[in-house]
Amino acid sequence: MGERLALTSRLCRINSDVCADDVIVAFAYDLPREGYGTVDGFVAVTTDRVYVYEDDRLLADYNAADVTEYIFTNGVGCVFAECVADGVHVMLCRASMSHKDTISSIIWQLSRRLERGTYSYAYEEDTDVKCPTCGRRYPPGSHVCPHCTAKKGYFKRIWEIAKPYKMFIFCSVLLYIVSAALQLLPAYLNKIMIDDYIKAEGALELSKSADFIIGFVGVVLSLLGVNIITRAVGMLRGVTLIEAGTRMMVSLRSLVFGKIQQLSVAKISKRTAGELMNRVTDDTNQLQNFIMNDIGGFFEQILIFFAVSIIIIRYDWRLAALILIPVPLVLVANRLFHQYMHRIFHRQWVMNSRANTILHDIFSGIRVVKAFGMERREMERYDKATLDECNAQIKAETFFAKFSPPMSFLMGLGEFFLLFYVGTKILNKEMTLGDMQLFTTYVSIIYGPLRWLSNFPRRYERTMTSVVKIFDIIDEDVDVADKDNARELDIVGKIEFEDVSFGYDSGSNVLHNINLTVEPGDFVGIVGRSGVGKSTLINLVMRLYDVDDGTIKIDGVDIRDISQSSLRSQIGVVLQETFLFSGTVYENIAYAKPSATRDEVLAAAKLAGAHSFIMKMPDAYNTRVGERGHTLSGGERQRIAIARALLHDPRILILDEATASLDTETEKQIQDALQILSRNRTTLAIAHRLSTLRNATKLIVLDKGTVAEVGTHDELMRRRGIYYGLVMAQRQMSKMSR
Repeated sequence: MGERLALTSRLCRINSDVCADDVIVAFAYDLPREGYGTVDGFVAVTTDRVYVYEDDRLLADYNAADVTEYIFTNGVGCVFAECVADGVHVMLCRASMSHKDTISSIIWQLSRRLERGTYSYAYEEDTDVKCPTCGRRYPPGSHVCPHCTAKKGYFKRIWEIAKPYKMFIFCSVLLYIVSAALQLLPAYLNKIMIDDYIKAEGALELSKSADFIIGFVGVVLSLLGVNIITRAVGMLRGVTLIEAGTRMMVSLRSLVFGKIQQLSVAKISKRTAGELMNRVTDDTNQLQNFIMNDIGGFFEQILIFFAVSIIIIRYDWRLAALILIPVPLVLVANRLFHQYMHRIFHRQWVMNSRANTILHDIFSGIRVVKAFGMERREMERYDKATLDECNAQIKAETFFAKFSPPMSFLMGLGEFFLLFYVGTKILNKEMTLGDMQLFTTYVSIIYGPLRWLSNFPRRYERTMTSVVKIFDIIDEDVDVADKDNARELDIVGKIEFEDVSFGYDSGSNVLHNINLTVEPGDFVGIVGRSGVGKSTLINLVMRLYDVDDGTIKIDGVDIRDISQSSLRSQIGVVLQETFLFSGTVYENIAYAKPSATRDEVLAAAKLAGAHSFIMKMPDAYNTRVGERGHTLSGGERQRIAIARALLHDPRILILDEATASLDTETEKQIQDALQILSRNRTTLAIAHRLSTLRNATKLIVLDKGTVAEVGTHDELMRRRGIYYGLVMAQRQMSKMSR
């Protein structure tokens, strides 16, 4: 809202004839309409006029009633906002790519206003793409700024996830307290051994007495007992931490993976596969290690530090002050470098994610890599990514290699004061050797926690980088979500599109004002040139995306009121890009219905024309197809995918170029099978070869995102429109290929 108000105020100041209440929208731009450089310009649309100002100078002024169209265009390194006013095509402004999201959304909303008379301001500011605190753009697909996120609130949320395992956590914390206490005992026992036995007056004569021997053996056994108990406590503590950490990691991974599955295709596609895998595996592992190794250790070291500090302070507060002087310096230094540590760990995470993504792409497309002989190029690309990660890691480790020694030296200053102190005391016979042993041991113990705590921020920042990434996914808004009262519907198969518009981004529509009805049992062919929105149409039926405007109804019910599980459990799909899982042929067909009997799987395979070639395989239905089905031909993969859809026994069958990879004979078999299946279910089919849709109940021709023609094959051929042109073009191509 801030930019709009500021520009409205600026407009009213420049032009006294404009009333603020009349301003519908205003947006800034930064490039001149011609030439180079930058400008301070803005466009304001009021109820009556369209104004274009540049450096507070009026460049253009149009009658809003004369504007019949608003247009947004992507240029090369810039964007354009245009309009058609009084039949003339004019440019409103030109802007850099940083303004793309804002301007595209506003132009889209203005176009909708021309159609419907209402305006809904979608991008008041760049709040959806930029952090309001620091102004940096959010990472792709995220709405969390890694630089400004408050980390403290995450601990409370982590505790909520860990609550089911709180008994393990409490037990481990208790064992850490016991362990801390046990670490203080050996120093005291050593003092007794030195003062009362080893350096005792007349120790040689006393050593012959039974009481002396029993006492000495008792101290030795006490030391042995403390050592055994300490190790036993450590072992028990390790077991409880493993239980707590591992169980929590499983819960966290399940939570993250479940949330990813809830996200729409649009949300998921904004992140790379490597990045998502990083969050599910590496980031949860990092948090698990922190919980198992660092949280308990933190409490243990704090307890030891305070316990020993109290002992030393009670003995001599002046010396304690000298020993503990470095502590505030270390804390201040860690605080000063906090943001820098966070930045370098964030960069390291990004580089690691990028390398994983490249590796995933190479392995997934290994056949393409080898087919084009690009092994060396891909090796160089991966080497560069790992080198970038290596450089980020070297930068981080170099920083700590420079930072740690001065911190260690500061913390070790007290040891020099200690040497002078105890040496003076012993020479003046004010301290026994046992007291010296006790005191030096406690001082050395206190430096252990200090050194551990000085390295703790490093582990903490690394973990918090992962925690932010984990909760970034968990907190992501689910844009295609079930309503609280979503219905479980037994689908009959009627599909209605009512004024449906949809675009993958806010600047343009792929589909525009679609109105059509598909009756139950119809076999509907969807045709049109590439990019007109055929696949988008069926994606909306499956509710992989939600429509921007209008309504899609199934059996008279808005699909947004139907639970997604209910909807998709009754839709069978064979997509243009066939995907098979790594496993057997039988497992891939039965994926659609895990409870299916073997006879049902075989029947589906026979209907799809897959049974004959499956039986020729070495292990028939138990043959493993390899990752993504790479051991099969394109046609074989397609037939298995069709069998999978048929086994699903859907009420609505969707075929997106389902027969594109099949030879003529196999295609005829499948078309015959689909003709029988379509009698009892609604079928939506996109086909590359238009001849395969001759027997469709209805053909829908899309052009420029709208329904251009509707009818049977014969009706559309007689009409000699778009469909006729497509058919004749294919026939001509067929003749040329003979």
